[in-house]
Amino acid sequence: MTADRLGAVPATATGRHALVVVPVGSLEQHGPHLPLDTDTRIAVAVARQVPNAWLAPAIAYGNSGEHEDFPGTVSIGAAALEMVLVEYGRSVCRWADRVLFVNGHGGNIPAVRAATELLRYEARDVAWSPCAHAGADPHAGRTETSILLHLDADVVGDYRAVEPVSTPLAQLLPRLRTEGVRAVSPSGVLGDPAAATADEGRMILDAMRDDLIARVDRWLPDTSGRLG
Repeated sequence: MTADRLGAVPATATGRHALVVVPVGSLEQHGPHLPLDTDTRIAVAVARQVPNAWLAPAIAYGNSGEHEDFPGTVSIGAAALEMVLVEYGRSVCRWADRVLFVNGHGGNIPAVRAATELLRYEARDVAWSPCAHAGADPHAGRTETSILLHLDADVVGDYRAVEPVSTPLAQLLPRLRTEGVRAVSPSGVLGDPAAATADEGRMILDAMRDDLIARVDRWLPDTSGRLG
């Protein structure tokens, strides 16, 4: 059983819901070939696989300031996102035993971590987990393009024509942080989507799903609230 959508649903016999899973994404440019809500789509696709849980509507805006030079990007910033997550968690924990934020955008991590730490300090059983995959390229490259080809190929543009950026992210970060993504990649892509396939996307999502389910089964948040 995968997660049910949160709506007019019955609670448990105690009048509470055991686990509410909340996808956290972003609205930001993903090259010329992927939709603005790529991170949100991926977070939802992973979060909905958690069994015996209620799937909340996604929080679809995040901390995406480094992408704001590209039209379509909407960033609410780290402070606003943290506040939203804190108040969200406080509200949901009035009727749920546990809340899990499933984060699909790396720029959200400081806010997700800070919000979860505060909620746990307030004695609420809240945790978070990333949509992570070993060997993934940073942004709008082979990994995300493969996943979107699997989820909905109709929303993917001509990814084979995108000029790749193969420089390791560690070398790009100093300039990226001060000048934004466009300064290091005119296309907004960090990676190479040309070899992406729907089959690879399915395998990546399956791995993300299995990893998240194992983390939820263990439910061992670290000091930041991240599930181990």
